[in-house]
Amino acid sequence: MEIAGDQVLFTGRFARNIFKGGFEWEEFLRQCYIVGYKSIGLVGITGFIVGFVLTLQTQPTLKTFGAQSYVPSMVAISIIREIGPVIIALICAGKIASSIGAELGSMKVTEQIDAMEVSSANPVQYLVVTRILACTIMVPLLTIMADGLALLGGYVGVNLQEHVSFSLFFRKSFAALKFSDVVPALIKTFFFGYAIGFVGCYKGYHSKRGTESVGLAANSAVVSASLWIILLDAIAVQITNMIVY
Repeated sequence: MEIAGDQVLFTGRFARNIFKGGFEWEEFLRQCYIVGYKSIGLVGITGFIVGFVLTLQTQPTLKTFGAQSYVPSMVAISIIREIGPVIIALICAGKIASSIGAELGSMKVTEQIDAMEVSSANPVQYLVVTRILACTIMVPLLTIMADGLALLGGYVGVNLQEHVSFSLFFRKSFAALKFSDVVPALIKTFFFGYAIGFVGCYKGYHSKRGTESVGLAANSAVVSASLWIILLDAIAVQITNMIVY
């Protein structure tokens, strides 16, 4: 209960500092670069491989029932609706949440955060707000890119066994998608991004003294962020099913 209370108070401090004057735009853009641009390679490769492997795994089964023409539709719906957002969020949790937790944890250990408070600076606005907002914005963009590369991976996987034109594959993929598939999947990625940034900042900002706490903060940030992503996904699926179906 004490940890939950601390997290609520931390959320309140974050919300209050979003709209305070003197927003750190330069630091925010730098964090967007770190969170987004520096994750493109890992996220892109992951997305492509997920689509490629998913196609190779399902194509033989569908072919057995004479339904191989549904492979593009199956890949598109699976990737866009569920697999893409969750897998990419978990990858970002491992890379970004741990990085933020370790960075802020080391600043806490070396008393840099205390020095900022003593010098009348606002460490929450400079360190926390910028990182959480950067994660909230960049994780959805990374997910969109990964979804596109996953469909490309699916196209490559299909063409290993039979020839399907590029235009035909993507026409079938997009024809199978509905508004109720795309929008809820995109909305929940903002919550995933917020969870990643919040957990990383909270664990790092509240790490204990000593160098050992830096590693503990990074490890705890990954585990907690991953659990939050799975929990938020379960809630999002239930809400989507109640609204759409």
